[in-house]
Order: sequence, then C-alpha cells, then structure tokens
Amino acid sequence: VQLQASGGGLVQAGDSLRLSCTASGRTFRNFHAGWFRQAPGKEREFVAAINRSGYASTRYQDSVKGRFTISRDNVKNTVYLQMNSLKPEDTAVYYCAVTVVVWSYVDSARYYTNWGQGTQVTVSS
Repeated sequence: VQLQASGGGLVQAGDSLRLSCTASGRTFRNFHAGWFRQAPGKEREFVAAINRSGYASTRYQDSVKGRFTISRDNVKNTVYLQMNSLKPEDTAVYYCAVTVVVWSYVDSARYYTNWGQGTQVTVSS
C-alpha cells in the first residue's frame, strides 16, 4: 500500500490543522494506521494510532492527548489527524504509516512497513 500525506502548513499557537493520509489499494482496512513526527535534530516519535476498524482502539502520545484526534475512513482509504490547540513544540514533519503488528506495539515505528512522504507542520509562537 502506498501512502500520501497532506494538510501541513504554517499556523500560530492555538490554531488547528487536519492532516490527511490517503492510501492506494484495497487492503488499507487490513492495517492499523499511525502518525509519527520528527523535529529537527530529534528522533522520530509516535503521535497516534488507530486500529483496523477505526471503531474500537486508538492510542496517543501523552503530550497530544486531549488536543489531537486520529480517525479513519476505510471507504475513502484515508486516515486523519485533527490537531487542535497547537503548540510550537508540535513543529515537525508528520508521517503517516501502516502496520499489521499486534496492537500492543503500534507505538513503535520499527513495526511499520509502509510510510508516507511526510508533511511539514510549523507552529509559531
């Protein structure tokens, strides 16, 4: 499956953005989907994940809980990341990815097999 991320941009602190990641192929529904981010000089870190069905399980990094919401539409083959109350420390390149790993490990980038190209999010103070 190939992934195409979009929706990044330059915003001010407190603003919102919605990232989208559209997958090619009909097997998208077989994968858990996740968002990761990488700031300059830092390692890639987990942001959020959603399970295959989209109805049951989601997981978030502690720093984004209550501000970010991950969702998916398996008909449109798309996963979303709604980001509210953005902070300067959210500035990073955001990547979407998919995995078939057991749910316990969805916060680990090493288990993701397909990645999008990344979309830049910059939050000014």
